[in-house]
Amino acid sequence: MGNPTAEKVAQRAFDLGLLNERQLQEIWASLGSHNVPVDDLLQHFVRREYLTNYQVERLIKGERSGFFFGRYRVLYLVGTGTFARVYRAVHQDTGQVVALKVLRNRFSENPTQSGQFLREGHVGVALRHPNIVPIYEVASDSHNHFMVMEFVEGRNLREFVKIRKKLSAIEATRLTTDIARGLDYAFQNGLTHRDLKMSNVLVSVTGQAKLVDFGLAALDDNLSDELLDDMPNARTIDYAALERATGVRKDDTRSDIYFLGCIYYHMLTGVPPLPETTDRLQRLSKRRFQDIVPIRKIEPHIPDSVALVVNKAMLLDPAKRYQSPAEMLGDLAIAAKRLQQGEEAAGEAAAAKAAAAPEPTHSVMVIESNPELQEVFRNSLKRLGYRVLLTADPVRAVARFRQDTSVADCVIINAQELGQPALESFNALGGDKRTVYLPALLLLDPSQEEWRNEAQTAKRRLVLSMPISVKQLRETLSEMLPPRTKK
Repeated sequence: MGNPTAEKVAQRAFDLGLLNERQLQEIWASLGSHNVPVDDLLQHFVRREYLTNYQVERLIKGERSGFFFGRYRVLYLVGTGTFARVYRAVHQDTGQVVALKVLRNRFSENPTQSGQFLREGHVGVALRHPNIVPIYEVASDSHNHFMVMEFVEGRNLREFVKIRKKLSAIEATRLTTDIARGLDYAFQNGLTHRDLKMSNVLVSVTGQAKLVDFGLAALDDNLSDELLDDMPNARTIDYAALERATGVRKDDTRSDIYFLGCIYYHMLTGVPPLPETTDRLQRLSKRRFQDIVPIRKIEPHIPDSVALVVNKAMLLDPAKRYQSPAEMLGDLAIAAKRLQQGEEAAGEAAAAKAAAAPEPTHSVMVIESNPELQEVFRNSLKRLGYRVLLTADPVRAVARFRQDTSVADCVIINAQELGQPALESFNALGGDKRTVYLPALLLLDPSQEEWRNEAQTAKRRLVLSMPISVKQLRETLSEMLPPRTKK
């Protein structure tokens, strides 16, 4: 767009359908003039929640497409993969927030591959299970092919484990059980996954595991060796290698079970059992499966019931492996029960220490985009006795509080990486009669101190500079959140 004026940018947004006439007039009335810096205009777009930062970035680049797919308006890019991009989007009529999986252009232009994508999507529409992300709709819009899916607040399991390093046996078993339940439901309906990997498991903010991308690996069946060489991380290479090494057909559910065992192993140890490599020949080698380090050599204290499930799921001989997800679920239930019994015994032994620990009183929502800092906040606040909710999106968080002020008793917004949207969300909560009394804490980086004067503060709406100590955080929250009376 070169160096466009604010008026031209606003007109472009209107022409693209991103703004309506009323919103455009409100913007100009608020600014008081059409002759304003473009940055001021764009900040008004975001502050009033008319546009997202993602939409603004595309707008100033002069992009004309990618803002809408069917009746869905794209809000943000969530992630990218070999075959598709995933966006968070909202239905223009109902306001429903969804995830859009949009097939990449290079595959959309190929009738065979786009047809396979749509067929697999239609199969997924029939799957309805708590541990499978539902597909609501499969559609084509001009040259674009996309799926409309549930938007899961959380992160994928790969990111989850990367942050946590490794999980406790109880948590890993619970998540593995969720995944196995999803696989079992699909198996009962005649489907296998064939692309089971940690990034295809989503972990919601409530801790529930949900599977995505059922059957989409079938796209690989139509790819040439040359194209596969361009995609060294395509997980289906691992499936092809396992199937070649074990002599099973490509839709054998026992292959899914093997890779579920790999996920379980990874969660428990923090280490992937199959060496990660970009060399396609190494990935297709049978030795890669034969040379896996036994889990007990990495984690000697893994409980017997857990090690049994991992080892049986990952047996190279498919006849000795679990023959169905239901069979694996049986042993997972035994492991979970024994872990729970052990936890209860440990809990009784630690009763005195538990009595001295802070009793959960209030819930705190933390708005933080950095995964590592999310974990720091989670652990620190839990130790202080708070129930913790996490989100990376300040705009979404404000919308949740406006719908239901009981979502949390307090909100902490860290502006260090979120930037201006953090300040705007803090002020949006203070400027709305529904949330004006919600205790809120805005954390600023030293380089952001000039925003302190712009923040709408009050008795229980405070601004602090980072870094802060746990002691300072505890004292501040104690001031903002009065003790609850026991009923």
